Amino acid sequence: MNDSLIAIVDDDPDIVESISSGIRSEGYRVRGFSCAEDLFKFLDKEKPDLILLDVMLPGINGFDICKSLKKKDKFSSIPIIMLSGKDTEEDKVFGLDAGSDDYISKPCSINEIKARIRAVLRRRLIKSEDKKIHIGNMVIMDLQKYEISVEGQKAQLTPTEFRILECLSSRKSFVFSRKRILEFLWGEEKIVIDRTIDVHIRHLREKLGKAEKFIKNVRGVGYKIEEDIP
Repeated sequence: MNDSLIAIVDDDPDIVESISSGIRSEGYRVRGFSCAEDLFKFLDKEKPDLILLDVMLPGINGFDICKSLKKKDKFSSIPIIMLSGKDTEEDKVFGLDAGSDDYISKPCSINEIKARIRAVLRRRLIKSEDKKIHIGNMVIMDLQKYEISVEGQKAQLTPTEFRILECLSSRKSFVFSRKRILEFLWGEEKIVIDRTIDVHIRHLREKLGKAEKFIKNVRGVGYKIEEDIP
């Protein structure tokens, strides 16, 4: 049985109770909260394995909570799945940019929630097995601390930029289509925003400085990391 600790943040107590009951059947330990303040108090004492986070909350909304946690070394590695009644492409992209690991639109079934939790926790386990990725002799990505250094200097990437670089460097020389990059970021959540990937790649290259040479655009296909640079 899985004994991972899941934190659920939603201001509707019925939703918290319904989800809690459903995922406890999988063996998860669960703590429920109605607002950011209660969650932050809990995080001072315990670190959950995953957070289910509603977007529309009293006070600080879910997007801002997610951004805040991803900026702190202590919490940046905690996977976050956002729950929201907002299901437009813009909302989902905003959730991704905030650093969430997945985005579930309400209403949704408890079986979908459990499947998403399993998928995110699996990705976290795989990531923890190889905590650092080297790109050439210039870039080091620390997957545990969510940090990147370029020629010994820390680079400030957004969560989306970091995860795109993680995706490309997971199979060097392999060409990832824009669709495949989106699937890495969002799992089975289908969002057609190919041009958004191009924008993130452009910003990523700017922040990598000289190391931007490792990111290659394969016209009409997608992007790859190529270390064998003449």
